[in-house]
Amino acid sequence: MIEARSAHTLPSATDDFVSRVSQRIGGPLGRYAAAGRTWWNPLRVTLLVGTLVYLTGVLFRLPCRITEAGQPPPDHFKYLCYSDIGLLYAGRGLLQGNTPYLDSGDYPVLEYPVLTGWFLELERLITRVLGGLQGSGLTDQQQINSTLIFVDVNTVLLGALFLIALWALLRTPVGRPWDAMMMAVSPCVAAAALINWDMLPVALTALAMAFWSARRPGLTGVMLGLGAAAKLYPALLLGPLFLLCMRAKKMADFVMTMSTFLVSWGLVNLPVLLLAPDAWFSFWQYNRDRGGDFGSIWYVLSLAGYPVPYLNLVSGGLFLFCCVGILILTLYAPRRPRFGAMAFLVIAAFLMTNKVYSPQYVLWLLPLMILARPKWRDWLIFTTGELIYFLAIWWHLGGFLTPGDSSPDRIYWLSVVLRLCTQGWVVIMVIRDALRPEHDPVRREGVDDPTGGVLDEALDARWYRVFAGTTVPRRNA
Repeated sequence: MIEARSAHTLPSATDDFVSRVSQRIGGPLGRYAAAGRTWWNPLRVTLLVGTLVYLTGVLFRLPCRITEAGQPPPDHFKYLCYSDIGLLYAGRGLLQGNTPYLDSGDYPVLEYPVLTGWFLELERLITRVLGGLQGSGLTDQQQINSTLIFVDVNTVLLGALFLIALWALLRTPVGRPWDAMMMAVSPCVAAAALINWDMLPVALTALAMAFWSARRPGLTGVMLGLGAAAKLYPALLLGPLFLLCMRAKKMADFVMTMSTFLVSWGLVNLPVLLLAPDAWFSFWQYNRDRGGDFGSIWYVLSLAGYPVPYLNLVSGGLFLFCCVGILILTLYAPRRPRFGAMAFLVIAAFLMTNKVYSPQYVLWLLPLMILARPKWRDWLIFTTGELIYFLAIWWHLGGFLTPGDSSPDRIYWLSVVLRLCTQGWVVIMVIRDALRPEHDPVRREGVDDPTGGVLDEALDARWYRVFAGTTVPRRNA
């Protein structure tokens, strides 16, 4: 049934926006193309488009490359090409030939979870193999050459991770391969993919969603555990997954996922925890102690002269409140909500209430937004808010938005609020889809949960039928 369904959901037939646009470029796909009788299948087209978009992001960062000692430093904020990658290569001891966490020096401990640190160590070793000199006493030109090699290694590996994420996203919603095109063409990828190393947890999370869709709960847990070892957010997906499995009486699958999650996360973290416990705890201390930072509403309130006291409690309390709302939605929705939709809601709630909302965090949310609400109109709204914020944050840091009278930069404040509003729009649409499934663009096609794996077409558990006031066993349809 899955294979038969996979060839029928075409964007030009199900999305009003795509249907109108397709009329201007030759009309929707014909039956031969739709049946896959062409070399240009959804996978190849999506990967090609994604590669071109990613390379666009590489090209617009070229003006920020320093290639000669003594070269005047480019204005990273003016040209929108800021990146942590080259700066932290020198600033966290990698250029000196040191291993993250295990070695120390006159530099701060790497402020990222362990798997990100191991990823940087791998890139450091590749850089050395490719001729990048490392150690103390390097000349300025040798430091520049080594940093350039390290940046190029990152460009290749992060691009490969992006293609892996695209491949996984294309395979996740059964019967909807073209939805992944929303990520492939996203200018957010070109803008944010090379700011930091967030593409690593994004790819691992996308693989976890694909494995869950393929009914492989063990591998799902492995990928989520590795993702959480690179950035914390993939662990949050276990919450909605637990609720959905409980409602569908699929707890054995959840237990398998949770078990492999703990094993994979533990195996990555345990060596550092045992050998360098202070370095391991530094990530948690850093996030505990930081105040309201860039991108968050808390930062705007602080700039406006209204700092929020006890911010950890306020931010954490609001996120907990949102999680309770997701729990209520999962239990009271007339049909069991889709996994992709609930995964989006929990990450959106985390980011919108968090103490910091860096511009590259859009990469966390983008694939989940596509799984939750695969409508091009909503994609455009979401993308618009992100791009406006992307411009505003760098020009804010560069001082280009500061009024001539040195009054507060209210344009930046507005960009933060606008970004939260555009994401809030998608959140509202996803909640409406859960409460009124006839509006869900995925369920309109007569399917239940193409991302749900064992949850797809599953019966509600007996306890839930009693809770909901019905004793008639029925499928979630």
